[in-house]
Amino acid sequence: MALDPETFDALIDTVRRFVAERLRPLEAEVEAADAIPEGIVAEMKDMGLFGLSIAEDYGGLGLNMVEECRVAIEMGRTTPAFRSAFGTNVGIGSQGLVMAGSAEQKAEWLPKIASGEIVTSFALTEPDVGSDSGSVKTRAVRDGDVYRLSGTKRYITNADRAQLFTVMARTGEEKGGRGVSAFLVPKDLPGITIGEPEKKMGQKGAKVADVHFDDVPVPVANRLGAEGEGFKIAMRVLDRGRLHISAVCVGVAERLIADSVAYAGSRTQFGQPIASHQLIQGMIADMKTEALVARAMVMETAAAKDRGDDVVLESAAAKYFASEMVGRVADKAVQIYGGAGYIADYGIERLYRDVRLFRIYEGTSQIQQVIIARETIKRGG
Repeated sequence: MALDPETFDALIDTVRRFVAERLRPLEAEVEAADAIPEGIVAEMKDMGLFGLSIAEDYGGLGLNMVEECRVAIEMGRTTPAFRSAFGTNVGIGSQGLVMAGSAEQKAEWLPKIASGEIVTSFALTEPDVGSDSGSVKTRAVRDGDVYRLSGTKRYITNADRAQLFTVMARTGEEKGGRGVSAFLVPKDLPGITIGEPEKKMGQKGAKVADVHFDDVPVPVANRLGAEGEGFKIAMRVLDRGRLHISAVCVGVAERLIADSVAYAGSRTQFGQPIASHQLIQGMIADMKTEALVARAMVMETAAAKDRGDDVVLESAAAKYFASEMVGRVADKAVQIYGGAGYIADYGIERLYRDVRLFRIYEGTSQIQQVIIARETIKRGG
């Protein structure tokens, strides 16, 4: 259900001002400290950002996909680590529960997720299982009223702060996705160890870490859906997550374009602003055109998803194009800034590093190509 237009416009205006007035001034501080100030996280909770996609019945804002994408675009206009603070609660960390949880599971967890009282994580990737996500080796063996969960998950976003993990584990002997089930695993169960956060190329302040499960007793009541449905749940979660990330890419691109235009208008060479030089204008034209195409793809696909259409192909295409697009835009932004673009003071090199991850997580660009081709062939063109 969509919010009424007046309420949603007020939300967008609030998020836009929050990004401009509160988040952008802190970007260098977050980069240096590799941490988001707790006061900012508290403000995000108060704004309802942790519950954007969760129904109002459970304390969330209940945004539809179009509305969620518009918020994601606004949040893309600052360092992506800020969005990541609540991103798992909005997307991959909560949507398995939203899509496949029982009434009891939803009542227990969703209000706390929506309020930000607990942070969620999505545990699918493993040390040697990434793009081939149906080949997870983490196992959950039924033992009476519990499953004994053992294995290691890698590169898990917000693992250092999460109180609840959605974990994909093999419960059957069938190869591939059919033997995978999904579980809600609270962090306080015995046998869970969180590794040290990884040192990363970009997106400082957004932590990823390994999660180790050693014979963890997960109640049967914490399984999402039936045994063997975990892979299907994960794919549905990722379909939605890809669209959200596509919108973030659009927002970052629009930020980079605005900064580049402002710099090109103030920087002079050969006696005039570099914005008057046609080769600079050519780069700006390319940046703007690609960003407009990505925005159109994202919003059209979001509207189709809200109508209930099958958007597996379109979500993959949006994620593929938008994530590759923002990389090209960031590269051109560095070029327009010249030497200044390579210096940390201007923040352009930081965003250049930050956006590189978008082409990898939620499915690499190559996996998106596979999905796009498969779905196109299935549809007959």
